[in-house]
Amino acid sequence: METKVFNKTLENPPHRVLSHFPNVAYNVIGIAASQGGLRAIQTIVSTLPADFPAAIVVVQHTSANFPSYLTDILSRSTSLQVESARTGLLLRPGIIYTLVPDRHILINPDGTLLLSDSPKLNFVRPAADLLFRSLATIYKTRAISVVLTGRNSDGALGTISIKKHGGIAIAQDETTSEFFTMPKAAIATGKVDWVLPLYAIAPKLVNLVTNEVARL
Repeated sequence: METKVFNKTLENPPHRVLSHFPNVAYNVIGIAASQGGLRAIQTIVSTLPADFPAAIVVVQHTSANFPSYLTDILSRSTSLQVESARTGLLLRPGIIYTLVPDRHILINPDGTLLLSDSPKLNFVRPAADLLFRSLATIYKTRAISVVLTGRNSDGALGTISIKKHGGIAIAQDETTSEFFTMPKAAIATGKVDWVLPLYAIAPKLVNLVTNEVARL
């Protein structure tokens, strides 16, 4: 049933999904990480301003056998509101939505979240590729993907989808990545707009979201 919802999302995404966001260029940022990702994610969200006007959805590869404490950890690291993703939760500006172990995070056509237990992709669930593909299909030119440190190639196919729909793709550079395999795979697609050191990613996001003119 959940997979069918995702397929509908890909086929007929209505434009009304943008109506609950402010008039900014980019509405949603998908951040993906694996090994070494906690410090990287904390570094980014800790330097975002309290009035940051875009939603952020975070996917990190974690064990399916243990609860995730990412929501609590990030809440202590940022002035933004942090919530665990839930099916039916409407994406809102200035809120960080965190992963649920062993569930993919997708976006419905109405801008609500969907947690799915559909099969793993490239041996992982949640998968960045599915999140990015979902964001790209719904938000098109108003989506940004960020691929951070990690060992596998998750996020590369999603990066291609982000660019296919006119969004922006960012990857962490090798020098500041604890494990460069994941950003390297995204970069190898030839679709990444910026390869940045970790400390430069948050300022770039602020510049993109708050300084560019909103696109129809």
